[in-house]
Amino acid sequence: MEQKKILALGFLIKSHVPAFLGSLLIGNISSLAHSQVPVSSHYKATSNLVQDPAGRVATVHKMKTAALALALPALVSAVKCKPYVESEKLQELINIEDLLAGSQKLQDIADAHEGNRAFGGGGHNATVDWLVEELEKLDYYDVYKQPFTEAFAGAKATLSVAGDAIDARPLTYTPGGTLTGATLVNVANLGCEASDYPAEVSGAVALVSRGTCNFAVKATLAKSAGAVGAIIYNNDVGALSGTLGAASDGYAPTVGITREEGQALVASLAAGQALTLDLNVISIIENRVNYNVIAETRGGDHDNVLMIGGHSDSVFAGPGINDDGSGTVGVLTVAKALTQFTTKNAVRLGFWGAEEYGKLGSYFYVKSLNSSEEEISKIRAYLNFDMIASPNPKLAIYDGDGSAFNFTGPAGSDVIEKDFEEFFESKGLGHVPTEFNGRSDYAGFIENGIPSGGLFTGAEGLKTEAEAALFGGEVGVAYDVNYHLIGDDITNLDNDAYLVNTKAIAHSVAKYSMSWETLPAVELKKRRWAADTAQHLKRAAELTGHSHDGPCGGGSHF
Repeated sequence: MEQKKILALGFLIKSHVPAFLGSLLIGNISSLAHSQVPVSSHYKATSNLVQDPAGRVATVHKMKTAALALALPALVSAVKCKPYVESEKLQELINIEDLLAGSQKLQDIADAHEGNRAFGGGGHNATVDWLVEELEKLDYYDVYKQPFTEAFAGAKATLSVAGDAIDARPLTYTPGGTLTGATLVNVANLGCEASDYPAEVSGAVALVSRGTCNFAVKATLAKSAGAVGAIIYNNDVGALSGTLGAASDGYAPTVGITREEGQALVASLAAGQALTLDLNVISIIENRVNYNVIAETRGGDHDNVLMIGGHSDSVFAGPGINDDGSGTVGVLTVAKALTQFTTKNAVRLGFWGAEEYGKLGSYFYVKSLNSSEEEISKIRAYLNFDMIASPNPKLAIYDGDGSAFNFTGPAGSDVIEKDFEEFFESKGLGHVPTEFNGRSDYAGFIENGIPSGGLFTGAEGLKTEAEAALFGGEVGVAYDVNYHLIGDDITNLDNDAYLVNTKAIAHSVAKYSMSWETLPAVELKKRRWAADTAQHLKRAAELTGHSHDGPCGGGSHF
């Protein structure tokens, strides 16, 4: 009986004290548990060992015992003071005031660093430092910064045609340039062949429709034809954002505009109207050191981990207070509230860098784990929160069971989706599915067979009539009209969506940090199959170039 009590104490220490102290105490307790010497006699024996010629060993034993004696009262007190986490009690600690205070902090950081928190720049570095400081002072998590180096490409653009300002979005890796009074020339067909570009485009700006070939081909052919710039207009609803894929001297400065704006310009040119424009593109392309912030509860089972996360960077064009400041602050706020409780399973937080440039931080992190199936298998589920407070929101849940978008996430993703559905329904709220389309940081986890899920309130896609009936808001207007723009600031948040989604995060943390009974056990063979399937679908998506509404992720090439 005495031995069982001691081993139970060792479990409590593992669950409730810092790892560096726990290892010291557990080692000592283990020796006690397997010894035939009564506990009271052990103290005497240890004291007697001090007189032994092997003085150093004896002193270590004495120090271990003393550390145990000193730690036990605090341990017992900590266990009594921190109950196991419960969903409702954790949700009660979440309030909009704390969320908005966190968002204001990110706004202040952006304001102090040229209006953005783009990766590797002063704004993102300050964001990382703030996250580390906030987490470390909780004394509940082991926290570390994970550095990695990637190529940064950031740009801002302004465009006016015939004196009227038009929202223009620079394509990633576009070169910079300033044009004043340049002539606009329409390009036939889709601008995928050199013959599409008329002689008049030399010294002018080419107006090209999106479609068929990738953006880099259009930007290259435009410059080869002598164009001093290229404007690509969308062939679908919404703004056009994308990437040229890599830096090159062969591109003309290239920006994207909406289909409606492009078609209006085409019509004016077809009617014989001469159009001149002013275009200014500021572009930075350089290697930058960036950081993920990883934090894990000191308590809980570290072989059965719940991981939650969101990206901590913004685009170069704006402060990113919704994208993804909302997810960053939501996760951090739940992490702070969790410190009032004890969990059975460890909770790991991931604040990802460089998501806006192709999910680079989360991919780097998963790659650092996937050399070992044992480490990958410790993550029982990953939950992603990217844009949870869009100003014209929908309450969207990732389609884990594949019923809406015909792609089923790794085994257990369906359970995560159902749990979020039940949460919203318990609040009397509607919900809709959103696709696992690879545009956010869940991608690397799905590709390694890890059950995944999460929440999303919409980006550049337009709200439907059915969604407006379910959630309110404006039909035919983007969920976030400031997506990837300077207007994604502290005023660009829907407080109701922000609060309920953060409470949903709290609910999921409370549920899975206490039990995995509703999710399937880890089967590495099935995980490998799921990973192969996800990689196949990823390659297929890259070949089609078809885009869907979803957050971030580096943009389309087409």
